[in-house]
Amino acid sequence: MARTTLTRTVLAAVSAAALFALGACSSDAGTQTGGGGETGAADDGVITLGFSQVGAESGWRAANTKSIQDTLTAENGFDLKFSDAQQKQENQIQAIRSYITQGVDVIAFSPVVETGWDAVLQEAKTAGIPVILTDRAVDSSDETLYESFIGSDFVLEGETAGKWAVEQYDGEGYKAVELQGTTGAAPAIDRKEGFESAIEGSDIEIIDSQTGNFTRAEGKTVMEGFLNAHDDIDLVFAHNDDMGLGAIEAIEAAGLTPGEDIKIITIDAVKDGMQALADGKINYIVECNPLLGPDLADIAKKVLAGEEVEKRIVVKDEAFDQEAAKEALPTREY
Repeated sequence: MARTTLTRTVLAAVSAAALFALGACSSDAGTQTGGGGETGAADDGVITLGFSQVGAESGWRAANTKSIQDTLTAENGFDLKFSDAQQKQENQIQAIRSYITQGVDVIAFSPVVETGWDAVLQEAKTAGIPVILTDRAVDSSDETLYESFIGSDFVLEGETAGKWAVEQYDGEGYKAVELQGTTGAAPAIDRKEGFESAIEGSDIEIIDSQTGNFTRAEGKTVMEGFLNAHDDIDLVFAHNDDMGLGAIEAIEAAGLTPGEDIKIITIDAVKDGMQALADGKINYIVECNPLLGPDLADIAKKVLAGEEVEKRIVVKDEAFDQEAAKEALPTREY
């Protein structure tokens, strides 16, 4: 699929990898000061980058991790230090502080939640270590605490899903339930906002909305609760494919047919979700591209070279109906 590396893009028509304990991916690369001192990297030219990942909650996250680990290699001039936060902000803060103590050249992370980062990011800034945000942004009034954000427009993803729902189902009085992502996470907040704004003025009504924490297991559990509480569900909007796949299991266990008795719209477009779409169990998927490794490598090199970079870099996403999914699956990278 075509990628847009360093330019802003908008939606058209709208990694599982092994995770390592902190510092397990590689050894320290030479003697360094915070932020690589005046050279911006070790004397041998290797860039030491500390990355804190949210966790391994979904197929999307596995693809994202794989992209980062496959790109930030020794062959490409990187010494990657990787940590898995296991969905806990305190683990990410601890990892970032460890990276500061180690004197890495660059810190990158995908924030578990939007808020509560100013103190640790100020510590990195004071140490002279640039920070790059990937996938998820932070809510801070001080944008000097990070160099750039690389990821998708989550509000637009939600809007795209909502607009399609209106095009297909407005006028039919559909009752919808929503499987939200992790409470406080940028994609959960923004996708909800985008979807709700898109269906405003239609007769699609959200009758229940709960978090499934972006996981298939919790998506199934929450959907079971929805089905027990409501006998008039027509549509599921899931903030990611994995929760939508969990909802499919619950719907089938209830003796209903997903994609027919209950329509399903999800976001991500990982292979499992795309296969379910091709099979007719999901009705529409808005993509969220996880392959951010090449962009992260490029931005890290530019930042350390003193080059100006965009504050917000939005990658290209697409959207798929059943026929588009069937066409895309044979060459799908994730």
